[in-house]
Amino acid sequence: MSAKARIATLSACCGPVSHGELSEADSQTLAAGFAALADPVRLRLLSLIASADADGICACDLVEPVGRSQPTVSHHLKILREAGLVIGERHGTWVYYRAVTDQIAALRQALT
Repeated sequence: MSAKARIATLSACCGPVSHGELSEADSQTLAAGFAALADPVRLRLLSLIASADADGICACDLVEPVGRSQPTVSHHLKILREAGLVIGERHGTWVYYRAVTDQIAALRQALT
């Protein structure tokens, strides 16, 4: 499933887990988002991206704060993108990332 489809699915689904049984599809969608956040580096990256201004944050500005190499940061950003938690937009040679707030809210909602 593409990241866009996963975002649409998660945004449309997934009430709180305490409010009834989740469907198989909803469970898989939520699990993909939570799995992406199960790594401390990705969790830190998401927090940096989510706290950036509306224009997003350049991938080049994420390397130093997490103390990882550029290829490692790119790998983690790919996982966050595939889970639909962030989107990247190319500006020349740089990619700027923004958080997908609806996706993050859906994960939060599932836990309330």
